[in-house]
Amino acid sequence: MCGICGELCYENFSSNPPSSPRKREPSDSLRKMVELLKRRGPDGEGFFTQDRVQLGHRRLAIIDLSPRSNQPFFDPELNIAVVFNGTIYNYKELRNQLEAHYTFTSEGDTEVLLKAYHHWREDVVQHLHGVFAFAIWDGQHQSLFLARDRLGVKPLYYSDTKTHLRFSSTLQSLVATGQVDTSLDPTSLHFHFHLHGVVPAPRTILKGVRKLGPAQWLKIEKDGKKVFHRYWNPQGSLNHPPLSEEEWISETRRLLFAAVDRERKASDVEVGLFLSGGLDSSLILAILYELGTHQVQTFSLGVEPWQGYPGDEFEHSNLVAERFQSRHTQFLISNREMLESLPLATQSMSEPMPSTDVTAFYLLSQRVSKKVKVVLSGQGADELFGGYFWYPLMQKESGSAIQRFSKHYFDRSHEDYLKLIEPDFASCEDVTTPYMEAELNWSKNFLDSVFHAEISTLMVDDPIKRVDNMTMTWGLEGRVPLLDYALVEHAMMMPPELKLKSGGKHPLKEIAKTLLPDSIIHRDKGYFPMPSFKYLHEDYLEFVRDLLLSDTAQRRALYQKDYVEKLLQNPNGSFSPIQGNRLWHLALVELWLQQNGL
Repeated sequence: MCGICGELCYENFSSNPPSSPRKREPSDSLRKMVELLKRRGPDGEGFFTQDRVQLGHRRLAIIDLSPRSNQPFFDPELNIAVVFNGTIYNYKELRNQLEAHYTFTSEGDTEVLLKAYHHWREDVVQHLHGVFAFAIWDGQHQSLFLARDRLGVKPLYYSDTKTHLRFSSTLQSLVATGQVDTSLDPTSLHFHFHLHGVVPAPRTILKGVRKLGPAQWLKIEKDGKKVFHRYWNPQGSLNHPPLSEEEWISETRRLLFAAVDRERKASDVEVGLFLSGGLDSSLILAILYELGTHQVQTFSLGVEPWQGYPGDEFEHSNLVAERFQSRHTQFLISNREMLESLPLATQSMSEPMPSTDVTAFYLLSQRVSKKVKVVLSGQGADELFGGYFWYPLMQKESGSAIQRFSKHYFDRSHEDYLKLIEPDFASCEDVTTPYMEAELNWSKNFLDSVFHAEISTLMVDDPIKRVDNMTMTWGLEGRVPLLDYALVEHAMMMPPELKLKSGGKHPLKEIAKTLLPDSIIHRDKGYFPMPSFKYLHEDYLEFVRDLLLSDTAQRRALYQKDYVEKLLQNPNGSFSPIQGNRLWHLALVELWLQQNGL
């Protein structure tokens, strides 16, 4: 895992510049981008310049720790350069295929990616099993190829002006160039405040920054022509094979074991595990044990109780850690440290994320990064296998697909949004409803469409982005085996009613029966306990009040004053259908803007 960036100059696209690298200093804008990526890649820095392209890289060394895998990686014989963020889990298998055609000089996955691109060109993405965001410059054809993995685990932002296309692993890195329109995008604001922080690709909250979508590539040809292509779209349950319940669960088990096995092996450093004590992370630990990986380093985080609400799940994580003899570490965070860490945690978000557990992930990643460089996480199971409480509620509703969905997911109505946002910033049209209406027409099966919307849009911005942002800001690689694309394809074809049995995640619970205690399998669905952000009192409420009434916020005038004042009078009286505190949401966006100087 690393941080990547680069820029392509559009000038003189019709000319034929020399194809050999020229020894020149990187531009100021490239250096600024690389500097903002330092925390994602603490192990090294590199630059590449050729003709009209410049590439920058910060390295987090995970596979082939030697300088031979430093980036940008350039092959002078092929005249191709690459910068790459992520891990290709099947790189050894690909290398075995490619060795008949190419000579390799390193032992890493980066060189395999470069030569795989030369061999398969744009179809290279179909051969990659892993998580990735990369840019490949082909000096012979004077083309730039950008791609992002199927689930969007690794981010890729870009800005496109009359003179340059620039790209980076983070939005802040692009903003640092001073060449980006940083005004707020009214359409994106509408999405953000309806979909719990989600802004569908290619938009971001800023007008001048865009992001490549999951399972998408972009190629800029020699003449400046741009080609966007979505290369993966799984099928739904209406196309499922005629399997019995036992067969569905057996295949789920096989794919899950294979995913964990791939991700534990693709590393030359130790791999740890975030262990919450819930079903998902506990199941990963049990699978690691079954695969022969014992004495895994596992990590749990809790916070002090708040206003009578618990702040940890140590009882459950301790039980699982003891059962599988992991080297377990607990971190207990004070509410004071949580509040003090909030500004820097928020600054580390590439886009504002209102989920209350983001700061906890930030602090957990900070501590874990001192122990290991790679950590597995159980993120994604709820979205794939129907673990959230709102799925059965939607299923029981009558009416159109968008009515069933919006009642249990939208943070607010369009009418409420117009009361919240000042007219200068507001999108007066309801853009979110028609967008989601189209998403929910993906299949004739309503829940199929909901689960597809999760993997194509909703979960990409949260929880996937949360895991990447909060781990990588500490130079820690977060891996998500439950989002292995082969497992996702299987889950998408599974009949939704099978997922919703047993209160949700039925296939995982059945797999866990022979691996985990009943108390873990059948406990109520848990959420990262962060009561201090959900129920605003005392110092936290004062922090929110001071932030929203600050001179900076008043000058920005993003929110209508009477709306904010009403929420401040009753700070814990307004929650979204998925139980997000609406006042906290407003404060988080304002804090993100202030922390990033916007």
